Amino acid sequence: MSEEEKQVNEAVEALKKENEEYLDSLKRLKAEFENYQKRVEKESTERAKFGSEDLILKLLKLKDSFERALSHAKDDEFGKGVKMILNELERVLAEEGVKAIEVIDKEFDVLKHEAIGVVKGEKDKVVEEVEKGYQLFEKIIRPAKVKVGQEE
Repeated sequence: MSEEEKQVNEAVEALKKENEEYLDSLKRLKAEFENYQKRVEKESTERAKFGSEDLILKLLKLKDSFERALSHAKDDEFGKGVKMILNELERVLAEEGVKAIEVIDKEFDVLKHEAIGVVKGEKDKVVEEVEKGYQLFEKIIRPAKVKVGQEE
């Protein structure tokens, strides 16, 4: 093999190696871009799903106020009107994915419950609900304020 053929073969091998490096780089960039697209899509979905969380928390305070008003209302037209408004608000919240957290007789869970006191009762069981807790789809947006049982 002549010197010129050796140089050509070496150049071909160098170009093959360079080509493989570019191909590997392209594959990595493609994978990174696909991961980026998936991440952006997931973030967009999450934003659409939970973007209304602040508004919902404000509506829950309004719901609490209507419930307090209803507990003091007489069984008259005004009381019936408050009940109708409360029912409509509950329907709208449910349509948006809001659910109340069930707490009574449940095991105390720091992710779902905020203990504001202890009372006589079954150890580590929720005995009393002071303020309802809510979740938006699977995310806890307001833990329930509860009193937890403690054996004496």
